[in-house]
Amino acid sequence: MDYTDLNLIGSTSPHIRTRDGAGHIMGEVIIAMLLPLAFAVYNFGPRALAAALVSVAGCCFFEFLYRALLRKNNTLGDLSAVVTGILIAFVCPVTVPYWILLIGDFFAIVVVKQLFGGVGKNFLNPALAARAFMLSWAGEMTTWVGPRSSVPLQGAVDAVTYPTPMALLHEGNLSGLQQMYDLPKMFVGLIGGSMGEVSSLLLILGGLFLIWRKVITWYIPVSYIGTVAALTFLFPRGNDPVQWMLYNLLGGGLMLGAFFMATDYVTSPVSHLGQAIFGVGCGLVTVFIRYFGSYNEGVCYAILIMNLTVWIIDKNIKPHRFGVAKEKKEARSKAPDQTKKEAAGK
Repeated sequence: MDYTDLNLIGSTSPHIRTRDGAGHIMGEVIIAMLLPLAFAVYNFGPRALAAALVSVAGCCFFEFLYRALLRKNNTLGDLSAVVTGILIAFVCPVTVPYWILLIGDFFAIVVVKQLFGGVGKNFLNPALAARAFMLSWAGEMTTWVGPRSSVPLQGAVDAVTYPTPMALLHEGNLSGLQQMYDLPKMFVGLIGGSMGEVSSLLLILGGLFLIWRKVITWYIPVSYIGTVAALTFLFPRGNDPVQWMLYNLLGGGLMLGAFFMATDYVTSPVSHLGQAIFGVGCGLVTVFIRYFGSYNEGVCYAILIMNLTVWIIDKNIKPHRFGVAKEKKEARSKAPDQTKKEAAGK
């Protein structure tokens, strides 16, 4: 066969490409967050929408400014700053002052993301790292209002600290929580808490949408939620195991963290087994903090801690290379040691 007339092009991997770039993927994530955002507006008033818009604007501004000052290409088109802005608003109470949101935006975009090289280079989830930093203002970050509250768009917020489900669970007061919220209200989201984490129903629907669109896989959410479910069922702290487990699953930021935070491409393992181990680790640390820590919730710090272990998970759990037999791989790994021994003998 004559190959002289073939127009062959040599290139480096990857050889199979897709049109679904970062902007397309982030757009899918934004779509998945629209329903929880709409419910936040319904549950806490228009200030929830204003907070989300301020946070998105702050993230986009700091990313544009940083890259312009350093004369780098503009990356606003990948929409990662928009996703980070929404998530930062989601993990805050609706009463949080706008200036704290902007400080969190700066920390997430400049310190956590851009100083390490930009999108794809950060080793911590920017939104969760920002939330951990924003807890420097603990009073403002832990002032909660009840469901169906009307919070003014601007000016001082005259809010009374309202007990969230996690505060009562931290005390082991399941009976008090049951008197305040039944399970249907917990599932729908008619509870107090951070503006974007209250509706487990809509967060699950958003997560299932992302799985259906193949934006994320099910390994991390299932292993994360499953670990929390197993531990809280086995160790109910003197309460009814099923009720205790369900309230722990539906309270706090577990659903938001499992579907939208822990599944971040950059800060989670690449292999399926690694993702499952990562999810189990998140679940273990979450329950440990909830049970033994002084802080009511453990999702934020659990994911951040496990972000720091991703490198070792990826290093030790590698997928099988196509076309390479196991025996050859073992012989190849032993070859350098054998060469050193021979050289030492000579």
